[in-house]
Order: sequence, then C-alpha cells, then structure tokens
Amino acid sequence: MAILAALGFFIAGGSGLLALLSLGGAFSDRLDVLTHFSPFYMVGGAAGLVLGLVSRPTAGWRETVFMSAIAVLAPAAAMTPDLAAAVFAKHVAPMRQTVKIVQFNVWSENRDPARTARWIERERPDIIVMEEAMGDGALVPEAIAADYPYQTQCQPRPTCTTIILSRVAPRASGAFPSPDFDPLHSGAWARFGQGSDAFTVVGTHLTWPFPPGEQRLQAQNLADHLAGLDKSSLILAGDFNSTPWSFTLRRLDRSLGLVRRTHALFSWPARTYGYRHRLESPIPLLPIDHVYAGAEWKTVSAERGPRLGSDHFPIVVVLTR
Repeated sequence: MAILAALGFFIAGGSGLLALLSLGGAFSDRLDVLTHFSPFYMVGGAAGLVLGLVSRPTAGWRETVFMSAIAVLAPAAAMTPDLAAAVFAKHVAPMRQTVKIVQFNVWSENRDPARTARWIERERPDIIVMEEAMGDGALVPEAIAADYPYQTQCQPRPTCTTIILSRVAPRASGAFPSPDFDPLHSGAWARFGQGSDAFTVVGTHLTWPFPPGEQRLQAQNLADHLAGLDKSSLILAGDFNSTPWSFTLRRLDRSLGLVRRTHALFSWPARTYGYRHRLESPIPLLPIDHVYAGAEWKTVSAERGPRLGSDHFPIVVVLTR
C-alpha cells in the first residue's frame, strides 16, 4: 500500500502541478506550451485518483485525491468548450453551392505516397490544402496532378511546402510572404468562382509551440494577412500545430473573424514505428489540423480521414451555402 500511495501522490502531484502551470498560458507563451498536453494531465489525475483511493487510509491519500482533482478539473475547464462544440455542432444538408475540402499534412517522410494519392482520388474533394509536400510527401501532388492540375504553392520554393490543389483553375492566386523565412510558417491563397459563387481559400502551416512565442507571432501575422480579405466567403485550412484549448489558438479564433468548423478532431500522431513500420500509434492524441470558414458557409460534415502514410490524419470538411 505504501508503494501505491507514493506512486499515486507522485503521479497526481506532477499532473496537478503541470495542469495549474498550464493555466498561466493566458499570459506566458512558455506556460502555454504546457496547455497543449491537457489530456495527459487528465489521464494522470484519473490514475492518481484511483491509486489514492485504493491506498487509503495510508498517510497522504487525501492530498493525492486533492491533486488528482486539480489535474482533472483544470484541463477539463480548458477543453470543455471545444468538446461541447463537437457534441452540439449543427450540420445542415447540402444547399446550392457545396465545397468539399481535404486538409492534409502529407509529411515529408510519407510512408505510402501511392496509397495516400489513391485515397484522395477516391474522396474526390474540390479543394485540397496540403502541407509538407516535400521529400516523399512531394510524390503525392505529383501522383494526382492529372486530376488536380492547378496547384498554388507558397513561396519561396523549395523550402515553402504548402500547396492548394484544385480541379478548376483559380481566378487569382498568390502566397503570403514569411517574415521569418521559416518553412513551417507558410501560406498560399487561391480565389475561385464568379459573382455570388466566389470564394477564397487560404492554406497555412504554423510552426510548433516551441520555441515559445514564435507560434503566437506567426498566428498574428496570419491574422494580419487575412485582414484585407472578404471574410464572409473565406475558407482557411492548415496544420496549425496548436490545440483548440491552447491560449494561442483561442486568441487566433477570436482575431480571425471566421468560424472554426473542426472540433475535437484528433489528427496527430498517425505515424508507424519499428521494423517495417508495423507498430502504429494507437490513437491520435492532439487535434492540431483545423478548417475555418466565413459566415456564409454552413457545415455539412467535418470528419477525420483514415490512417495513411503520413504522421497526420487527414481532415475532410464539407461546406455549403
């Protein structure tokens, strides 16, 4: 019992402390890095709670239960809005104009580009926003070029690897310059349709949450780029490397003037490990791929695709207006 009590206190104490520190992400980029891992603190808190209850009345079991409660409740407060949005999301039937978007970081070390390409061709999306189209990942847009001949790339190439692919030619297209020349900080845009059917698609790829502060600055730069565009018909998709409960993404949600259509769609990791890549990541742990859209669009569906050759799962969103 003493060993269980000590283990429970260690797990609960560590999880509770990290959960409390993560709340400091509201004012500190360094602490906001901790916020992304909120699900892990909840698991640690639950494990600590079980061990604490099993080991009672050993000395310290009440403290273990208290820290377990903190480890569960603090992340739950941060995660609940996004989880509730997923549960109560309002989906509609397709209307006059419907667009199917695939958001997919195909990964520079893609294990099966051919299978990835076949899945995309079966899905037949109207628009694909693709990141890390480099290395083995570059084989994917090459394989589907016959069906998706129009490929708007960010700049400068080859370090910038975000692409918007479409079946029809965009009326206009371009790229957002990266002020820090970070290949993960990239953006491209393409405008489609005429008159009331016109809309703009933006693809982006933000850097990781660390080093602290860089992601927040890139998110603000993205919001600045979008400020001059018509938000009502805009569609934004990308690998944001940021969870919905992080303070960075919550600030971005408020500043974009768009509605995020992806909620609790856990998309990373999806990679395989070991000899001949037979060992898979059991479940995706973090939702970091997102799709936003302006007020004119209604959501028909938002789903996670299958495990393919990437370290990300694809995201499939159907919008209508």
